[in-house]
Amino acid sequence: MDLISKHNIVHRFERRKLLIAINCVAGLAIFFFGYDQGMMGSVNVSIDYGVHRMGFGIIDPDANVAQVKVTNALLQGGIVSVYYLGTLVGCLLGGWIGEKIGRIKVMALGAIWGVVGASLQTSAMNPDWMICARLVNGIGTGMLNVIVPVWATETASHTSRGQFVAIEFTLNIFGVVVAYWLGFGCSFVGGGNSPFVWRFPIAFQIIPLIFLFIIVFFFPESPRWLVKVGREAEARYILGRLRGEDEYGLAEAEFQDIRNVAELEKKSGKVNSYFFMFWDVMPKFMGGGTSGSLHIGRRVQLVIWLQILQEWIGIAGVTIYANDIFNQAGYSVFKSRWIAGINDISYMFSTLIAVFTLDRLGRRVTLYWGCVVMGISMFLAGGFSRLSQNNQDDPHLKAAYGAAGAAFTFLFTAGFGATWLTVPWLYPAEIFPLQVRAKGNAWGVVGWSIGNGWTVLLLPTMFTNIAEKTFYVFGACNAISIPIVWAFYPESNQRTLEEMDLLFADNSWFTWDAERTFARLKEENPELVQAAQRHQSVASGNLDALEKGRQPSRGKSLEPGQKDSPDGSDLNEKA
Repeated sequence: MDLISKHNIVHRFERRKLLIAINCVAGLAIFFFGYDQGMMGSVNVSIDYGVHRMGFGIIDPDANVAQVKVTNALLQGGIVSVYYLGTLVGCLLGGWIGEKIGRIKVMALGAIWGVVGASLQTSAMNPDWMICARLVNGIGTGMLNVIVPVWATETASHTSRGQFVAIEFTLNIFGVVVAYWLGFGCSFVGGGNSPFVWRFPIAFQIIPLIFLFIIVFFFPESPRWLVKVGREAEARYILGRLRGEDEYGLAEAEFQDIRNVAELEKKSGKVNSYFFMFWDVMPKFMGGGTSGSLHIGRRVQLVIWLQILQEWIGIAGVTIYANDIFNQAGYSVFKSRWIAGINDISYMFSTLIAVFTLDRLGRRVTLYWGCVVMGISMFLAGGFSRLSQNNQDDPHLKAAYGAAGAAFTFLFTAGFGATWLTVPWLYPAEIFPLQVRAKGNAWGVVGWSIGNGWTVLLLPTMFTNIAEKTFYVFGACNAISIPIVWAFYPESNQRTLEEMDLLFADNSWFTWDAERTFARLKEENPELVQAAQRHQSVASGNLDALEKGRQPSRGKSLEPGQKDSPDGSDLNEKA
């Protein structure tokens, strides 16, 4: 039996203190993710980088101050977007490895991989070098992106999952803020012409990655993964510490639920592979439907498209091309840069709204009101940007319309930070069965990689050719997202991870059918996942029984305090 190291903080902290410590480490990994995204905004405007090293631009002869004028938007967008190809590869690799070696080791592997990628980017001398380095760095980021939300949700209580993940994403945007202002400060070194302007901001990310690699080994593994691989004594002890010694009965009941569902899900067999998870959505005559009423394929499609929608509602453009957006609003280059930095700061503080509302309003309502605020903001930002450009001969009107356009860009990022920033990362980590949770979350990162790579590749061309009309595209995407979420995404808030199989048990894709079936199964089978003790699938067994017009069978289940192994109580003493 593997024992927990005596240096692990699980022996020192319990309950909320332990959860806070876990989320601080998860937040550090998410901080790196935000920093890595945000730094390219300042790197792209470096003269040494854009003109002398990458060659996608020239020094603008018409500008009052030296700045990069992009002449090859495809190359600029390609260097940025290849990173997301790396995250796609990394998430699939991390999800696969994470099911085999655990969440902690994948986080360590992702951190080291990120260090290698950052080192290669820092030393890049030409576009080919930079493209390869961005690809490598993306793989490390993909590993962290896929495993960190899973680790966080598998340790948190179902009543506070949203709050803790929202806190992590506050640190994510703090990473964006640090990256932006560090790049802004470095832009003055050597008159803006020094290689230090872009090499140092890239190298800076190595510091938190090394710290993450060292500290993560002092933290507990996910108890749900430990149950999955048969290390039940460790899982029971960690779960007891997470929930508190005075809540032993509840922790033991949760442990039994996890163990019972894990036993059932092991029978899913070939659906555990990436191919069968994706293909499961197809009709049975085409080889789909292999997961039965677990409907893994449907869940895969939902998380992929939720992440794609997250990018097309406009955040990729606002984050990476903020300088261009404020330029088109009529501001000077210098003023555009510091306004974009202030926007990032307000963005960070807006994420705190989700900390207090996400577990109260739920995932669906959060996405609804976010779309309303962001959609209106994008349409108005585009309109005011056009009015500013149409009044070049009237400095007063130009400034007024430009300020209005900038204000609605601020409102957009605040709305996104409070809503859509967190939910598309939380939802995939919640809805998949234990046996494929890391791989399921990997499909969410696949969607994020596709959405980000797609938008980042097209945005330079869009801003060049349709200018402020790009905002209208984002506004339209917000509008169509509301009915999509309403129709296809059932609520996961305040439901345990083990209840998700019930939530997706119905054959229909529509949320009203899913909710109706969930309520019916819960009413007719009140013991829920503890019914799995009888080796009858909570989802498929009871649903099949209901479809045949008979009541689901009842049977004996473990009492919450009942133990099945004698070695769960002395783990701390042995360690």
